[in-house]
Amino acid sequence: MSPVLATRGAVLTATGSYLANCALGAAVATRLLDTSRVRWVHHGLYVLTALTTAAAGGLLAWRRDPAFWRLLPAAAPLTAIPRVSARSPWHPALALTAAPAYAAALLGTRDA
Repeated sequence: MSPVLATRGAVLTATGSYLANCALGAAVATRLLDTSRVRWVHHGLYVLTALTTAAAGGLLAWRRDPAFWRLLPAAAPLTAIPRVSARSPWHPALALTAAPAYAAALLGTRDA
């Protein structure tokens, strides 16, 4: 696999996990889904998002890809969000602050 495809794939995987987690959180918040018996699903998606984002960041850093600097700001909300109650309006607001970093990193990997 070419380095460009590997980095783009890693960022795409992290972004997809982030989007799935946001979609699930939004569906629960708007009561389209009830995950009260399986809350671990949202927590599991969060862990997957954090791990895939860290892996993508590590790969970008190792390859000295400038998209690393675009993805890096996603680390702050991913680190802070477990400390904010899911019932708080700040939880989804904080989660959404990571979106520009994922978008920028996706666009940045196309430059490579």
